[in-house]
Amino acid sequence: MGRSAAFFDLDKTVIAKSSALAFGRPFYRDGLITRRDVVKSAYAQLMFRLGGTDEQTMARTRDYLAALCKGWRVEQVRQIVAETLHELINPYVYAEAAALIEEHQAAGRDVVLVSASGEEMVRPIGELLGVADVIATRMTVVDGRYSGEVEFYAAGPSKVDAVSELATKRGYDLSASYAYSDSVSDRPLLECVGHPSVVNPDRALRKLAVENGWPVLEFRHPIPLGRRLRERPAVPVAAAAIGVGVGVAIGIAWYGRHRRTRATTA
Repeated sequence: MGRSAAFFDLDKTVIAKSSALAFGRPFYRDGLITRRDVVKSAYAQLMFRLGGTDEQTMARTRDYLAALCKGWRVEQVRQIVAETLHELINPYVYAEAAALIEEHQAAGRDVVLVSASGEEMVRPIGELLGVADVIATRMTVVDGRYSGEVEFYAAGPSKVDAVSELATKRGYDLSASYAYSDSVSDRPLLECVGHPSVVNPDRALRKLAVENGWPVLEFRHPIPLGRRLRERPAVPVAAAAIGVGVGVAIGIAWYGRHRRTRATTA
């Protein structure tokens, strides 16, 4: 038998929000997005929610993401993420997820973050968690700027392609490996391993988990890294068990709603 690994979706699985949601604000502040982008992103997110996780919807989201990011300087995006990571992401890491990641690492398994968000966001979050391996959306870069094309979109079946490729390269036995996700869009990822678990699942994924007898985990305690280290004995992972990717558009849409709400109440 080969080695085993643990594959974690990121948004609402490891952290309590979209990994790019918090970055929508500094992106707006630094001029990467405009008010018009906010409106278009809100519409794109609505279509994604109404359209579900079919291939056509994911393709539209991928193409919108590529068009939105065209011309952005990669270094500027990386700088924004680096400057705001500890403020905007660290407080939202689920203590249960962090402890579970540590358990897998202690058992000798490689841990891999698998997210539709952009690699420039996912990799620093992985470093924050002590995870070196990530599978994330990669944009095509020309002369230091995003070209408007997607090199690899880490969503749906494409996640499985990347996981399988990594498993072949590393010698992972997927039948002995683990996967965790909150969304039914990750059904292919969950089905490709021998030990799938769902975390804070949406309605469709909860139904699928019940039908397949998959464990259902409820993570409820986002705790900053410093507190997490001090209170590690109080994190009961077992007790939680009941059985620039897409996140960019979500983040911008949220920011638009937030601004409108403030304007209404002012």
